[in-house]
Amino acid sequence: MSAHDNAAQDGHSHTSAGKYVQIAVILFALTALEVLLYEVSYGELSHAAGGLTAALEPWFVEILLILSAMKFWFVAMFYMHLKQDIKPLSWVFGFSLVIASVVIVAMIILFAYTRGLFWADVPW
Repeated sequence: MSAHDNAAQDGHSHTSAGKYVQIAVILFALTALEVLLYEVSYGELSHAAGGLTAALEPWFVEILLILSAMKFWFVAMFYMHLKQDIKPLSWVFGFSLVIASVVIVAMIILFAYTRGLFWADVPW
């Protein structure tokens, strides 16, 4: 009996190599989007992008955080094998992502608020 047969008898399904390639391509695409976002907002492409730079630059951090959260989810669910683990373990990682997102959004709101205060122009 092979290891694959033992895994099938245990009730655990294993992810195929093709699925890992798909996830790697998705992670590569998300990373390329992050790099492209930087290049359009602040890099070499910022002069050529024109209006797109003006539209993306104020939302740079927020878009980058969303892309990073998506990458975290893919890595946690597939490469850390959370899809095959028990559901409470998946919920722990998902809940941690939600808590981190709430903290990050709160910090963004806090810094946006302090930009409007009289002492915000003082160098840090």
